[in-house]
Amino acid sequence: MKKILVATSNPGKLREIQEILKDYKLVTLEDINCKIEVKEDQDTFEGNAKKKAREIGDVTNMPCIADDSGLCIKAFNNWPGVHTARFLGEESTPTQRNKVILEKMKHLKQEERKAKVVCVVVYYENGEFIIAKGNTKGKIAQQPRGENGFGFDSIFELDNGKTYAELSQEEKNKVSHRKRALENLQKQLTNK
Repeated sequence: MKKILVATSNPGKLREIQEILKDYKLVTLEDINCKIEVKEDQDTFEGNAKKKAREIGDVTNMPCIADDSGLCIKAFNNWPGVHTARFLGEESTPTQRNKVILEKMKHLKQEERKAKVVCVVVYYENGEFIIAKGNTKGKIAQQPRGENGFGFDSIFELDNGKTYAELSQEEKNKVSHRKRALENLQKQLTNK
């Protein structure tokens, strides 16, 4: 079974990745005692994912998967986008960021609350990249709902009226942006 390093310390992300890439032995930075911090300073999800995968893959000399994802709100020209996790600063919490998003949107009507979540997953090995993308459309809820998930999951509402955070992990894996990107990656890895 091929061993691949997953460049994340986020347990929620890791669970989603393990659910889909079952044919690989996935290890984390913690598993190999690697403490690399890669600054996400690129202008695109793809740029950040490639930078993480390359820097970590080159240092560890292992095939590496990295991703970047975020929330893109149509009424605000896809803001916060690539800055989803950092638009309030590196130390802000998801709860604080979600509160700011909801406050900024409080005057918008339902049809103006359209949003999508985007994920770019990059596989890096021996100087070569495989890039996979996925997105899920929905809208921003009026208030946070649900206990499952992480990040903006409690405010991102699907067409079925549930937020990501109201879904079980299994339900989320059927519709998530990361799942779509990972399935795309899995196809490309299988055909490699």
